[in-house]
Amino acid sequence: MEDYKKEFIAFMVDSGVLKFGDFTLKSGRKSPFFMNAGAYVTGTQLRRLGEYYAKAIHAHFGDDFDVLFGPAYKGIPLSVATAIAYSSLYGKEIRYCSNRKEVKDHGDVGILLGSKLQDGDRVVMIEDVTTSGKSIAETFPILTQQAKVQVKGLMVSLNRMEKGLGGKVSALEEIQETYGFEAHAIVTMADVIEQLYNRPYRGQIYIDDALKASIDAYYSQYGA
Repeated sequence: MEDYKKEFIAFMVDSGVLKFGDFTLKSGRKSPFFMNAGAYVTGTQLRRLGEYYAKAIHAHFGDDFDVLFGPAYKGIPLSVATAIAYSSLYGKEIRYCSNRKEVKDHGDVGILLGSKLQDGDRVVMIEDVTTSGKSIAETFPILTQQAKVQVKGLMVSLNRMEKGLGGKVSALEEIQETYGFEAHAIVTMADVIEQLYNRPYRGQIYIDDALKASIDAYYSQYGA
């Protein structure tokens, strides 16, 4: 496994973002692991997070895009932090854009905040994690209704490696098939398991035999 992936897994654990236990996801699935990007709360955490996203986006998409679109709400700080990091690391100004949950009817009106979208804009969508693809199904129409944009792809931090809404292939694969753009992740759950299963990190075993059995059972039902 590449060093940056090991570093990012450790970063998620240290930040309290990647947790193990019993969780109910937005999709309704009961999961033994959970990733909450809302736990990135300090300036240092957000700076490092933006850098990891920027490096992954640059590796997959180069400089061939104009806008980072982060769906509300967690996608807002992700897009901001990554736009800042991208400017610092690669010297290119990338605009950020997000949607509001409610349309604003005064002042800065509309459903978008940040940069307005323009015809011809090349957009990379950015999210924390995609479990079933439901969130993309909700936000993609909002994005494409604002202007004639070209969506280059989606970047998430963790690929949970689960079936999408269609129940056959992974959510990221299903997104690619449904919308016709690339979908990538900084790390996968296979990477996480490889790094943490029965391997102590800071004196603690995060994935022991019992938790590994729960994860295996989860994937027997939802795994792609």
